[in-house]
Amino acid sequence: MNLLTTSKVGLAALAASASVGIAVSASSSAKTLSPRGLVSTASFTNNFSAMKALKPVAAAGTGKIVEILPDTTTSTRYAEFDTPDFNKAAKAAGLPSGDYKSENAGASDQSFITDAKAAIAAGAKVLLIDPEDSGTGVTVETYAAARGVKVIDYDRLDLGGPADDYVSFNNVEVGKLIGQGFVACAASWLHGKKPNVIVMHGAPTDNNATLFTDGYMGVLDPYFKSGKYKLGENTIGTWNPTTPAPDALDEFKAAYTADPSANSAVTPNDENAAPIITYLISKGIKPHTFPTTGQDATVVGLDNILAGYQCGTVYKAIYKEAQAAVALALYMRAGKTPPSSLLNATSTDPTNHKSVKSVLLTPVWVTPQNMKSTILADNFVPKKQLCSGSYKADCKKYKI
Repeated sequence: MNLLTTSKVGLAALAASASVGIAVSASSSAKTLSPRGLVSTASFTNNFSAMKALKPVAAAGTGKIVEILPDTTTSTRYAEFDTPDFNKAAKAAGLPSGDYKSENAGASDQSFITDAKAAIAAGAKVLLIDPEDSGTGVTVETYAAARGVKVIDYDRLDLGGPADDYVSFNNVEVGKLIGQGFVACAASWLHGKKPNVIVMHGAPTDNNATLFTDGYMGVLDPYFKSGKYKLGENTIGTWNPTTPAPDALDEFKAAYTADPSANSAVTPNDENAAPIITYLISKGIKPHTFPTTGQDATVVGLDNILAGYQCGTVYKAIYKEAQAAVALALYMRAGKTPPSSLLNATSTDPTNHKSVKSVLLTPVWVTPQNMKSTILADNFVPKKQLCSGSYKADCKKYKI
């Protein structure tokens, strides 16, 4: 069941708007946006230059924009990319340093709510929130709405909440890429053996995890139903790689113990895959023999791909997501209507059937063959960091 449906704007409109920038007219008193002033999802690059065009929008608003992220454990992306990219985007748009801030709740729901309340008390006019569960998000959104503060759901939709808008990647597509990547990898690595697949999931309380599952099971179900693949153990799901329990490693160990003939696993992100791969290596599993998958393009995930223990990872260019979220927040802060070239989709909240205006970005499947043209070209992970130590030889092998 797909819990998130999207309706994208026409392709012609997107193509027409992709090259349109902000047009500024100056009066004696202030700068204002002309009627044709647009910013598109295609505008955002890793040099953050598109944000400079939004300086008139930034100047037209008052109050703070505060981002609150969930943790530092389910993925390294929050500390490595989301926070610094949020800060770069806000600075490039001309916001004074006192008008933007990124917080991390450290995996505590109570801290998340406390941080949100403190931000509002300190003058926040727009919150970008990414809690670990929808209940926390709804609490924050309800509290903010009662105080006239706008909220953007960042990276995942908080089900049942009154959020104004939503910024993320197309998460069903993320799951499809995982499924398609697994199919290609299983054909290559298993050399004709029938895939006996342990299917892992993210936390059932996270709507994104549901969407990822929708995506990869949509790809894999025909293989299971036809008998080409065997569906082994199907886990409950978690975003905890190792601790606290229940964690992905424990779930995998239980599944692998129950069916030692399993020869592959669909793993939903790099962090969950990493301890599983370490465990498999301890059991004598050789490179390019036991397909696993991932997302987030973390260093550990990329290195596991280079070493032949992970098929690929879904790359989500966080600099695009951060810029889109800050751009949307700037329009909200200024009381202006964002252009349709930015809000390029709608998402349906299945709990209240509310249509949420959305920015949905496009993910990319990364393997050793396109790592250089994606990850390194964007400087998402520096070559020096990726190709260090024992991975230097792997980089040389793949001409990275």
